[in-house]
Amino acid sequence: MKPTDLISSLVRLDEAHKKALARLRLVTISDLLYHLPTRYENISEIHSIGTLVSGQDAIVYGRISGLKTRKAWKSRRPIAEGWVEDSAGKMKIIWFNQPYLAKMLVNGAYVKLAGKITGTGDKVYLANPEIETATEIPIDRHDSIFKGSTGEQDDTLYPVYRETRGVTSKWFYHATARAMKAGVLDHIHDPIPQDVLERYHLPDIRTAFMWMHAPKKVMHTEAAKKRFAFEEVFSIQIAKQKERREVFSASSYVVKTEPDHIKKFSSRFPFPLTGAQEKAITDILSDFKKNHPMSRLLEGDVGSGKTAVAATTAYAIATSRPVTAQDWGALQIAYMAPTEILARQHFLSFIEYFHHLPVSIGLMTGSGCMKFPSKTDPTKATAISRAQLLKWVKNGEIPILIGTHALIQKSVEFKHLAYVIIDEQHRFGTAQRRALAKKDDRIPHLLSMTATPIPRTLALTIYGDLDVTLLDEMPVGRKPIITKTIPTHDRKAMYDHVRVELERGRQAYVICPRIDEPDPDKEFSLQAKSVKAEAERLGKKELKGYSIGILHSKMMPAAKEKLMADFSAGKIRVLVATSVVEVGVNVPNATVILIEGAERFGLSQLHQLRGRVIRSNEQAYCYLIPESTGEKTVGRLKALTTAKNGFELAEYDLALRGSGELYGMKQWGLTDLGMEAIRNMKMVKAARTEAAALIDADPELKTHPALKTRSIAIMGTLHFE
Repeated sequence: MKPTDLISSLVRLDEAHKKALARLRLVTISDLLYHLPTRYENISEIHSIGTLVSGQDAIVYGRISGLKTRKAWKSRRPIAEGWVEDSAGKMKIIWFNQPYLAKMLVNGAYVKLAGKITGTGDKVYLANPEIETATEIPIDRHDSIFKGSTGEQDDTLYPVYRETRGVTSKWFYHATARAMKAGVLDHIHDPIPQDVLERYHLPDIRTAFMWMHAPKKVMHTEAAKKRFAFEEVFSIQIAKQKERREVFSASSYVVKTEPDHIKKFSSRFPFPLTGAQEKAITDILSDFKKNHPMSRLLEGDVGSGKTAVAATTAYAIATSRPVTAQDWGALQIAYMAPTEILARQHFLSFIEYFHHLPVSIGLMTGSGCMKFPSKTDPTKATAISRAQLLKWVKNGEIPILIGTHALIQKSVEFKHLAYVIIDEQHRFGTAQRRALAKKDDRIPHLLSMTATPIPRTLALTIYGDLDVTLLDEMPVGRKPIITKTIPTHDRKAMYDHVRVELERGRQAYVICPRIDEPDPDKEFSLQAKSVKAEAERLGKKELKGYSIGILHSKMMPAAKEKLMADFSAGKIRVLVATSVVEVGVNVPNATVILIEGAERFGLSQLHQLRGRVIRSNEQAYCYLIPESTGEKTVGRLKALTTAKNGFELAEYDLALRGSGELYGMKQWGLTDLGMEAIRNMKMVKAARTEAAALIDADPELKTHPALKTRSIAIMGTLHFE
């Protein structure tokens, strides 16, 4: 049997299995083997019932009794339940959605149970335990979850796998055991070169799979985890270094500009540039002088001045001539934003930066097109047809074009596209840049910008093809935001302060987790504050007399635009919204933000939301209102109040919460082991170094086909939003 064979050729699959495996994207036996355990239980550690506490993973041995089936009171889920008793006490057992167990088991039988203790006080119980009758434990360890009962002291670890509806951890255990018994490991080719394995003392792939799925010693599992963590990061780095090499081998527009030329432009800003901004501009201008395209990620907190850096470097492009003699006319810039609101906002910002210059600026979104300056009034922008804008862009009359992803459409053609700026959209590689340029083999310079706090090791891994620049200074005079956590029962002082800010002429945001009220007929609907109900409540009570608007993702683009225009103009004093305002909403007059159900948002998202009120030199306030006061919630929100900036918060959160919870599979596509790896700077740097050396020696991976296959597979699971 080979790793590329289907799982269905190894074990019989019913419809539930097929759907479950599809959700986990497991198709081949190789996929099955790479579905690694998330943790291990030491089955040799039998617990006494009298010592068990809630939250504990337990192994108990005793006599079972009181077996019966029933349905849950609210959900009507079928339940099997009973009792297990040893010399120290008696405890209830509950299996949800497994009523058949009550009929399969026999009252009075001796059993071993492995599960989690759940409940509170004297109402604790053993939830969904694995069960095996003590008199029927097979000697073959691949058929028993209770290893160690034969007297083997080192054979006591039981792997626990990530489950989904339709397949259990136990199913994965037996399926992987069958695969290894069928000799699949004999046909697996190691993606990591032998010299790299030896250099970092990593086990080969056959040994690593054995140590992960059928371990005998804890030290073996740790060595295997290290190997697979390195393999994941190494495979990502291989793909990223390959992309980086492709860009470096391409040509771009060489642009040289004098420092005095740039200083003349930036000196008109209403604020002095920070040292971090000046360094970022210097680095970018230095890249423009090279004969290969720039690929740079600019990270900076909300309000740190990324747009000013983008505008200054765009000015260098728009007012420079290409070095090569065969090119003539102005070079062009494409500035892409993730939403229409943000694109329009950047358009207005660029008008402020460029209004004194003979530089035309275009805006292209799904709602329409605009151009600055207007022929009838050179101080204003005017709406124009899409066809006319496309014509001017194609013949080079508009050097700066701002828009959404509409810029990538085939109908958009530039004459000399030299620079692409991407805001909060980082999956923009060589192919997309070539598609934008279209006219020749030259690839435009790329600046990707983000206000999302990313730990340095994660940035080096996910964005390994980009040079990273940090804006870690805030503009002079900017006051640190005051962040407080407010219990749900203690809101009076908070609303009193909001009214004070509103009376001073300021504005406020109120963020809610959902749009509409929960459906009372749906038992499991999200019980959280809604935009619509909260806006109505505030208008009648706490903020009565102030104009209140609502904003959420289900609104039509035109309605959103109108609402944001009214909020920006001060016609709306309080904006009640979902997290749709997380990116790109810029209203400097807003100085306070209330976040309901704060624990429902990730720390990175909370930091982004808080950034909506750090837009001026006025003192800003953020109130976090959690619905629960558990220890974990309090700890997370405290981190938000103590971290000095987004970078510190990202590093702190990674250390505090561990692998997978903040970024992990949901946000980035990395496995738990991959997330563990990116906490280790030494490992990330080693993987990056080895990948760069290997790609230099073998760019197409002709001598490393297994590594090429593995790299493609891992990259297919990643997210770059």
